[in-house]
Amino acid sequence: MNFIRKTCSGHLPFTRRHFLFGTATAGLLGAHADAAVTTLRGASMRNTAKSCIFINLNGAPSHLDTFDIKDAAWNPRDVDARDYSGNLRMSRRYFPKLSTLTNDLLVLRSCSSWEAAHERGQFYMQTAHSQNPALASEIPHIGAVIARERGANGLIPPFLSFNQSNLQGATFLGGLFMPMMPPASTGGIGTLTHNFFGNAEQSQTRFERRFSLLKEIDAALREVPANDAMAAYGAYYDRAKAMMYNSAVDSVFKFSTDDQNRYGNNSLGRSLIVARNAIRAKNGATFINVTQGGWDTHVGQFDMAQAPNIYTLTNELDRAVGNLVDDLKASGDFDSTLIVMMGEFGRTPGVLNSRAGRDHYRDVMSVAMMGGGVKGGRAIGASDANGARITDFGWSQQRPIYVEDITATIYSALGIDWTKSIDDTPSKRRYYYVPGAPEGTYQPVEEVFG
Repeated sequence: MNFIRKTCSGHLPFTRRHFLFGTATAGLLGAHADAAVTTLRGASMRNTAKSCIFINLNGAPSHLDTFDIKDAAWNPRDVDARDYSGNLRMSRRYFPKLSTLTNDLLVLRSCSSWEAAHERGQFYMQTAHSQNPALASEIPHIGAVIARERGANGLIPPFLSFNQSNLQGATFLGGLFMPMMPPASTGGIGTLTHNFFGNAEQSQTRFERRFSLLKEIDAALREVPANDAMAAYGAYYDRAKAMMYNSAVDSVFKFSTDDQNRYGNNSLGRSLIVARNAIRAKNGATFINVTQGGWDTHVGQFDMAQAPNIYTLTNELDRAVGNLVDDLKASGDFDSTLIVMMGEFGRTPGVLNSRAGRDHYRDVMSVAMMGGGVKGGRAIGASDANGARITDFGWSQQRPIYVEDITATIYSALGIDWTKSIDDTPSKRRYYYVPGAPEGTYQPVEEVFG
């Protein structure tokens, strides 16, 4: 198939300074929150979701050992793979909880990646752009784009992220849409209050006095900032201040030991509890990135003595996501919350490599979705018996589903026009929400919605 990629861009690492945690933020550069936007008229958004929880399976999970499992000799004896309606096939050993939620689960099995290296693959997955050093510092994370489109209207920042060190951030979109990167622990965020002077009321009064004095001292710089970065930093400071001494905000980041044990006492489980709380609070959070690392399974992937391994990785994901779905259903938020689970590419097909693992492979990968308007209980697309090539694309475009298409699908679900572009970037090079979308090269996978 002669399918040609049309546009590329790139990424450079940056440090962060976060208002609550004392880490450094250089990502507040360029406050282009009011940048001029161009759009292709006629795009029709699905608008089925109010928020998105994006689970980044960092390291690239094997499609053959997660959502595209085969009846093959390389499987361990206890895999317990079963067939479900809608052409779904799941391992009860790997996914005991999700195997009971297949009516809500949609698996895209005809996905491909343009990348096969982790850094480039992560940048591509986070931005829907390929990594080009000439443009990297201007390409924002899709979470920042969603934050900009949906607005920073609540007490909680619209873009939250957990467990991700190589996160792209908001770049030129400005500090208002930078990700908040809080810890996930039962005690919450200790710096939301500064109760060091007598009781809590006295401490808050003193804090308010000091903050007012600070604003008086730097009033001139706030009114006429020296540059965009200073303006963005000032805006971010004011938003941070609004979160202080607020019980509604504080409760989002706290959770019980019972919840921690139920979701799994690990970074993924704790982060998804906070994500659940943020969705339930309905106080500004729109895009929540939660990363589960360890999926780079080159060696001993079924070896129980090796950590992590396929058993631990899938069981942690299954437990945390399964309980997240249960809780969002209980609160009535599941149908308006899009859950996406994916990594940066697939892994080598067929038998395991000489080290009893799988290496990088971009031709076939799987993506799982739930909630937020997704029609579950089925798989879209198929791969051959070895997971080496796509045998059925399963959607209208009759080609592989790429990250650009997944991103356009997320945007559409959230009511965002994926054909938009921004002209007045700092470099004056046009930024496309999804490269190639205005020409129709990439588009939402409408079949996701049934």
